[in-house]
Amino acid sequence: MRRLILIRHAKSSWDDPSVRDLDRPLAKRGRRGAALVGQWLAREGIRPEAALVSSARRTQETWDLIVRAAGAAPTRYLPELYHAGPETMLEVLRAAPDVERVLMLGHQPGIAAFARRLLAGPPEDPRFDKFATAAVAVIDFPVDAWPQAAWATGRLHAFTDPRALE
Repeated sequence: MRRLILIRHAKSSWDDPSVRDLDRPLAKRGRRGAALVGQWLAREGIRPEAALVSSARRTQETWDLIVRAAGAAPTRYLPELYHAGPETMLEVLRAAPDVERVLMLGHQPGIAAFARRLLAGPPEDPRFDKFATAAVAVIDFPVDAWPQAAWATGRLHAFTDPRALE
């Protein structure tokens, strides 16, 4: 079995409109949300063995805050995850390191569509469909290696977001 920990970046700041989208930092609310998710992962014992993170500043800051609570994992910062669609995200997952638990941290709108397409039975939950900032879905796959990951084969182990954790 393989486990994917799929996370959308935390709430970003729009305070400075001159900052490029790629360089936007987290907002105060985002820093709090990322910390809550990290604490939840630690409490639940959900620890990645490798992390694949978009190269955007807000995803990197989200990961840094999660690491403070949940612990570090070898990390790759990937430009191809910046605003990636589901097909690209599946390619990245299939090329993941050969470990059982991988974390992917990315962006909307691709991440919600990716999560839904991975699941054999997606939940009828508006929170899951929205995949709010700092939302996390933990998805289990009945495969021996990441290259075998396929659409509609995952099972949702857990889902939460910062509002549910407050």
